[in-house]
Formats: sequence, C-alpha cells, structure tokens
Amino acid sequence: MRLDADGVGIARHDGKDFIVAGAYPGEKVTATIEAKGQFRLVGRLRRVIKAHPHRIAKRCDSLTSCQGCPLLCLDEAAQFEIKQIRIRSAFNQYPQLKGVEIAPIWSAPEPFGYRSNAKLVFGRKRGMVQLGLYRRGTHDVVDLAGCPLHHPLINRIASVVREEVEKQEIYIYNAEKGRGLLRYLLIRVSPSRNKAMVTFVVAERDLKQLPHLAKSLQKRVPEVVSVQQNVNATTGNIIVGRDTQRLAGVTDLLDQVGDIRLQLAPASFFQVNHAQAARIYQLVRDWARLQASETAVDLYCGIGGIALHLARDAGRVYGIETIEEAVKNARANALLNDLRNCIFIAGDAEEVVEDLCNEIQRAEVVVLNPPRSGCQPQVLKAAASLQPRTLIYVSCNPETLARDLSLLHPLGYAADAVQPVDMFPQTAHIETVVRLVPITL
Repeated sequence: MRLDADGVGIARHDGKDFIVAGAYPGEKVTATIEAKGQFRLVGRLRRVIKAHPHRIAKRCDSLTSCQGCPLLCLDEAAQFEIKQIRIRSAFNQYPQLKGVEIAPIWSAPEPFGYRSNAKLVFGRKRGMVQLGLYRRGTHDVVDLAGCPLHHPLINRIASVVREEVEKQEIYIYNAEKGRGLLRYLLIRVSPSRNKAMVTFVVAERDLKQLPHLAKSLQKRVPEVVSVQQNVNATTGNIIVGRDTQRLAGVTDLLDQVGDIRLQLAPASFFQVNHAQAARIYQLVRDWARLQASETAVDLYCGIGGIALHLARDAGRVYGIETIEEAVKNARANALLNDLRNCIFIAGDAEEVVEDLCNEIQRAEVVVLNPPRSGCQPQVLKAAASLQPRTLIYVSCNPETLARDLSLLHPLGYAADAVQPVDMFPQTAHIETVVRLVPITL
C-alpha cells in the first residue's frame, strides 16, 4: 500500500491499481470494488484488520466515499511526516536541491472548519436531490450532510439549498441526457465578516426559478449577501463558465486578511484557509524587506493578496494575473486599501512578463505564486532577468516547485530558506514558501 499525491491509498489487485481512500501504508484492510476501469479499480474501505500506528477515530461518515480529506484518520504527526517526505522526495530528484534544509511545517491553528469556499455538484438519486462531491474516478455524486473541513456557514447554506431545490422541484442537470438546470453550487465565505456569496452554475440562463430560489435562500440564511448564476453549457469537466449574472444582493464579497481588505468575485481565486494565508503573506513581506524606493513584481497575483501586502512597504508593485475578473478585483482592492502604488496587468504571465521586463528592467523583489502546474520556463527566465535581490516562490505542488527551483539554479538563484505551511489539514496537499537569493561564486 502506498499513497498517491492526493493522499489516497493505492494497492495492487489483479495487475491493476486498486484505489482505497482511508487506507494507509503498512495497513491490512478489506475493501469492496465499486468501479472498474481498464487500468484501475476504485474500492471502498470496509474494515481495518491491521491499523497504522498513528490511526485515530474516524471524524466523518462520508470519508470512504467522498475521499476529499484522505488523511482524516491520521494524527497531525503522521500527516506532517507524509508531507515532509513528499517535499524531500521531490527535492531529491535534483542534485542541486538535495542539501537544501526544509524547516518544520507550520501547523494550522484550526485543523477543521477552515475551508472558506466550496464547489459542490448537484445530483439526484432515487428521486432525492444530492449535493456533494464526485466519488473518485466516477461521476457518482456523494451526498454530503456536512463536511468537517468546511466553514460552518458553508454547511448551513448547502443544507438549505438542498431543501429548497427539493421543495421547489428545480431540475438537476443530467450529463448523460444533456438536460436539466442546476449543475454546481459554489459557496464563498468571508470568515472575517461571517458573510457568504453563493453562485449557482447552470446549464442555461434562468430568470424564472433561480430568482425565487435566491430569495428563499437569503430569507433563511441572512448571512448570504450575494447570489449569482453562472452559465456553463459545455459538456466537459470545466465547472465555471464565462457568463455570470447577479441574482440578488451585492456583486462582490468583502473580506479581510491581516490588515488588507479584499473584494472577491465568484470566479476569483483565493486561498481557502484565511489564517494560514495571512501567515504566508506576512512571511513574504518579512522576507522581501522592501524599502520605499524599491520595486516588486508579483506574478500570478490573483486578487492582489500578496501584492497589496508588499505595497505597504514598496515604492511600486506590479501584479500580473490571467483572470480578468481577478484583475478588476485587485485594482479595486488597491483603492479599497488606499494603495496608489500598484499596477495590475491582465494576461498570461508567460505572454506579459517579457514586456514588463523591458519596461521596468529591474525589480528588487519578485514573487512567483503559480498554479499547480508551476511556471513556464520563459517566466522563470524573465523573473531572473529582473535581477532581484530576493526571489520568493509560493507553491502548492512540491513536484513542480522542485522542478522550477532546479531551473532557476542555472539562472543564478538558489534556495536559502524553505518553509512548508499546512494550508490544507487532513489532506496530502502542502503549501511551501521558498526564498531564493543570487548565487555568489
């Protein structure tokens, strides 16, 4: 038995990978096969015969079917060991990273109820509305009565939505038949204000049933200050479409991380764990040590969380982000915080960064905060060409982080501090912040 990058147990059975969520290395378990593919089987854990020494009591009845938090039955020490090993194993793939020291993981102050947003899928089983997540490797919906990782307001909203959709007899989208209305439910919570934004992702625009649903939801859950519909008529696995329309309440959700106030749009990316995000932002600011005469560049800046923290100290901060809506939020957030020294640019980092380099030629600090796929080589080259005295990489994927650090080495930059942060307790995911400095010969 081994764990994959998502923390899900994988054994071998009849020459195929046998996926069993909730089973851990060294354990002996019984499981039933629930889905068969050409190269893998998906099973459900039935009984633990020989347990991992750090196994603890199950905290969720949906663990073996949902698989969203596969390390839930391990204590924190065992979870941290798995995450540290993952980072070290990724680094050991590259000779220049083998000797790099990795600091102990920063523990999360709240190991449960920390997730401030959720993406749930609608389904129907035996005539009843289902609202939850897909079972791994299938399109079967696992109905979640409540998730221990979700902010309590998310669980409350999801429960009310399920009841109202059932009561109002709103059609659920059926992917096989290509018919129906409701596809996904997106819930975003502002922990600092205990308010929420709800977005219904639908197969086609609806101005008959959804406004009534929005009104009913706000009446039962007054903390919902924004209700929107997003149209996604595609047949693939993309969740959010391009067309979003406000149904009720405000357009954006107000939140605060540290001393920075933020406006969040439905499609804008933002960290799900506010407490740990605040610690990362402060760490980046501390490592940057910017002066009023200096310039910083924040690549993959999102709604401006890191850039705005840096703008407190810098003379000028540039942010690049591919999602137009997030850039609009970033610009609004700069005004909201009375920060006039920020310039946010919409576009793919690999397409925009070279023009920015030609314009500013040098930046004292460069921050890389890419998606799980990491940075394109031309982005790394452009970042190094700005000759920063400090380059900071914020990563959610140890494997692509290690790859990119190895590519930065011949460009003249080496890691001198590595700080893992437990952004996602109960899962195998780990956030890692790395400070790089110029290599001196």
